[in-house]
Amino acid sequence: QVQLVESGGGLVQPGGSLSLSCAASGRIFRINDMGWYRQAPGKQRESVAVITSGGNSNYADSVKDRFTISRDNAKKSVYLQMNSLKPEDTAVYYCYAHLISDRNGGYWGQGTQVTVSS
Repeated sequence: QVQLVESGGGLVQPGGSLSLSCAASGRIFRINDMGWYRQAPGKQRESVAVITSGGNSNYADSVKDRFTISRDNAKKSVYLQMNSLKPEDTAVYYCYAHLISDRNGGYWGQGTQVTVSS
């Protein structure tokens, strides 16, 4: 059974930094795009950053120059380094991966809470 497991959320003061990690496990033949999404209370889930298998990345305008996405294909993992955090970054962050497995398609992690507050 394929799983995406996230770690690294928590509480941080404005201007601080946090790192998120997500590891995929199970019967996986190939991982295509991986990414991070977030959902704040009362808002729709939105894309934060996406990275292709070749390492090309795209960011939401709101996080450009503050967040960095990376991946380690050998470890089936994706990471999000978040710097200069703002209160509006507060949300549940979800890992996403498009996988080739027994069931091809998109998979989601369980979500990790990031709270930016003084």
